Amino acid sequence: MNKPYLLGIDIGTSACKVAVFNREGRVVAAASGDYPVYYPKEGWAEQDPEEWWSAVCQAIREALEKGGINPEQIAGVGIDGQSWSAIAIDKEGRVLTNTPIWMDTRAQDICDRLNENVGADVIFGTAGNSLQPSYTTAKILWYKENLPEVYKNIYKILQSNSYIAFRLTGALTQDVSQGYGLHCFDMRTGTWNEEMCDKLGIPMDFLPEIVPCDRIVGTVTAKASVECGLAEGTPVAAGGLDAACGTLGAGVIHPGETQEQGGQAGGMSICMDTYKADPRLILGFHVVPGQWLLQGGTTGGGGVMRWFEREFAAYEREMQEKTGKSSLEQLNEIGEKVAPGSDGVVFLPYMSGERSPIWNPYAKGVFYGLDFAKTKGHMLRACMEGVAFSLRHNLEIAEEAGAKVEVLRAMGGSANSMLWTQIKSDVTGKPIVVPSSDTATTLGAAILAGVGVGFYESYEEAVALTVKETRSHSPNPQNKEVYDNTYKIYLRLYESLKDLMKK
Repeated sequence: MNKPYLLGIDIGTSACKVAVFNREGRVVAAASGDYPVYYPKEGWAEQDPEEWWSAVCQAIREALEKGGINPEQIAGVGIDGQSWSAIAIDKEGRVLTNTPIWMDTRAQDICDRLNENVGADVIFGTAGNSLQPSYTTAKILWYKENLPEVYKNIYKILQSNSYIAFRLTGALTQDVSQGYGLHCFDMRTGTWNEEMCDKLGIPMDFLPEIVPCDRIVGTVTAKASVECGLAEGTPVAAGGLDAACGTLGAGVIHPGETQEQGGQAGGMSICMDTYKADPRLILGFHVVPGQWLLQGGTTGGGGVMRWFEREFAAYEREMQEKTGKSSLEQLNEIGEKVAPGSDGVVFLPYMSGERSPIWNPYAKGVFYGLDFAKTKGHMLRACMEGVAFSLRHNLEIAEEAGAKVEVLRAMGGSANSMLWTQIKSDVTGKPIVVPSSDTATTLGAAILAGVGVGFYESYEEAVALTVKETRSHSPNPQNKEVYDNTYKIYLRLYESLKDLMKK
């Protein structure tokens, strides 16, 4: 095979990742590029898509160089990206303003008004999702009401992966898995609903053509080749939602199989071949044709540990050279010394409001149960347990909606923690299988390109060749009993505090 490699690009919240894979899914080379999240006001969280592109270009060049890979050896490029962007571009393809990202809740008032005037049930009936400020829909209307100069120059609204595909190929597209960000997207048919566009006030002209995630939307242009280092003419697939690509990369392609997400955000994705919607959860199309994903999406995932390490691990960072262990490895060791239940310390992981299943942009992170006997270790383990409780909460709602989960397949950086993964197994009562967690998302993106160019004959073949299980965890019944009691406190804490949080 004269083009033996696929390249996957992941547009994450804190960084992009680029990985080159061989046919068996082994990482031949990888690199990443950082970029900031801007928080100009309370409830706002935005990024500059131009900074995504710069980071992607730098990471592609670095990966190719590190792996000694000739760009001509890349058979195809796949792209995944964070959800619910609202990238406004003009007719020349210029980005008109920073995009609010999935954590942004500035448009709550617009959602309240639309839910009242159009009808929350009417919107849900078409979109299969409740209208919330973190989705793309209200962000477009926020531009109209607050940035009229931007709004009048909008040619198209793009998502994170479709923007990178546009920079690579010049093609303006909307993949089907990211359609769920707009409530004028019909979740049963995978098409734009013109009537709902009119009701919501979103011009149809703003919406790109919807394409399958494995569709080759174009090839790398001469200009993009100079900027990023890929060979001109390299095929590029539309790509899809990061959680959906990670679900594919974790080997979830059949109904009932479930991915547990441990990236910046937390949650799960349950694969289904029938339409099942619940306003407390998130419904989208899988990147695999003919399947939906019933998802739980939380703001408190691996980002909680990133925050804890940044604010409370100065000593562990200083000790890295002496111990030969990263600060996160040291924190895991500290957390292992604390008993399940953290001796009564409970953490609500609502660090940027909260998404499913409570949908409260005013929700706050809370530590409960501190006293003079408690240590950093108690707070650390409580953080891990709180994220696990949010996962359990979503799984319980999914079961109420008729989506039964037997086994979780973990992905994301959090899955590298043996302790945290075991806590999630104990809290949920579910066995957890861990594939190659760090590369699941970029692998999923690369598989889309691989199917698109014929590198793989089918998704079944791709998964069989590339997805390798590294370990598994079974729930500990004694720990589960402790966590059942702590979980009740977790739920009661939020119910007791939610009115205070809003004030």
